[in-house]
Amino acid sequence: MSTTSLSTPVIQFGTSRFLQAHADFFIHEAREEGQDVGPVTVVAGSGSAGNRERLAAFNDPAGYPVIVRGLEDGDKIERHVQVRSVTRGIDAEADWAELKRIFVDEARFVISNTTETGFTVPDGLRVDPVADCDAPPPSFPARLLVLLAARHRAGRAGLVVLPTELVGRNGETLRGVVLGLARSSGASEELVRFIADDCVFADSLVDRIVSTPLEPAGAVAEPYALWAIERKPKLTLPCAHPAIRVVDSLEPFERLKIHILNLGHTVLADWWLGHGRPEGLTVREILEDPEAWARLDGIYGREVLPGFRAKGMGDEAELYVATTLERFRNPFLDHRLSDIATNHAAKIEKRVGGFIAWVGGAAALPELETLFQKSQGYVAA
Repeated sequence: MSTTSLSTPVIQFGTSRFLQAHADFFIHEAREEGQDVGPVTVVAGSGSAGNRERLAAFNDPAGYPVIVRGLEDGDKIERHVQVRSVTRGIDAEADWAELKRIFVDEARFVISNTTETGFTVPDGLRVDPVADCDAPPPSFPARLLVLLAARHRAGRAGLVVLPTELVGRNGETLRGVVLGLARSSGASEELVRFIADDCVFADSLVDRIVSTPLEPAGAVAEPYALWAIERKPKLTLPCAHPAIRVVDSLEPFERLKIHILNLGHTVLADWWLGHGRPEGLTVREILEDPEAWARLDGIYGREVLPGFRAKGMGDEAELYVATTLERFRNPFLDHRLSDIATNHAAKIEKRVGGFIAWVGGAAALPELETLFQKSQGYVAA
C-alpha cells in the first residue's frame, strides 16, 4: 500500500491494460496540459501475484509506459508516453480500510472495468449497509454499495460513477444492481435516495484496441481512442480530452462500433474458420489475402453501408468504415483471429443478427443473412 499523502479524486476499480491506455492515459495528458484533475487510485480486486507486481508499479512516481503505435491518415506513428496519472495502487482485500478512507474522503469519480461479468451478485447475497464492514463483500456491486453507504454516513456528497464495462446501458445497469442489492439488504430510504439521486451513474462506450501488455504495468495501444459518455443532469467529467465526448445518445456510437468494427472482425473470423488458415493469423495478415479482403470490402460496401444509409447514418458510417480499415491494417497490431473467433456464434448473434434486425428489411443483406442463418444452425457451419 502506498503511503502517499496526495489526494486522489479518481478511484478506479480494475487494473486492466485497457484502462491504463485509456482513461488513465487521458487523465495523464490532461494533467500535462495543466488541467487540475486526477490523480488516480487504482484498486485491484484480489491479491494475485500479477496484481501485486502491478500495484507496486502504480505506486512508482516514475509512472508506467504506454506505446501508441499505428496509422494516422495513412502515416505510421509511434509515440512513447510515461503515464503518471496513477499515483497509488491498493488491493481491495488487503487494504480495505484504506480503500474506505479514500472513497469517503477523497473520491469524486469512480471508474470501473471489471469485465462483463463484474456486475453480477452471488445469489442470495445480502450486505449490511449500516455496519462498518471490516472486510470487503464479494462482487464489485456489493463493494460499491458498502463504500457508498460509508460515504453517506460520513455526510459526503454524491459522486460520479463511470463504468466502462461492455454492457448495454452500463451506468443504468450498474445503478440498478446496486439499488436492488441495497433494497434487498434492508438499506434505509435515505441511503437509497443518496445512491439514486445524489450519485450519477453515467452510461458510456469505450473504443480503443490495446493489443499488448507491458510488465509489470503499461501497454501498447492504437492511436484511435474514444470515450463517449451520455449526457445527463449533474454529470461532470474527470478531465477534458479530445477522445472524451459527451453526447446526447450513445446509440449511434454503439451501432457504428458493433455493426462495423465488431461485425468486420466477425466476418474475417468466419472466413478464417472456413478456410483452414494458420492458428496465429492476425487481422492485418488476413487482409493481405485478396479473397478475404474482397469479402470484407464487399460486405461493407454492398450491405453495411446501404443499411446505415437506410437508417439515416450513411455519412457517419462511411467515415467509420474508412477509419476501421485503417485500424485493421495497423502494422504494429497483432490481433489474432483465433481470439476474435471465441464465442463465435454469440458474436454473430449480436453483431450480425442485431444489424439485420435494426435495418429491418430497409436494405438487402444477403451475405449477412446467410452468415447469420449459418450461426443459427440452419446451414452447416
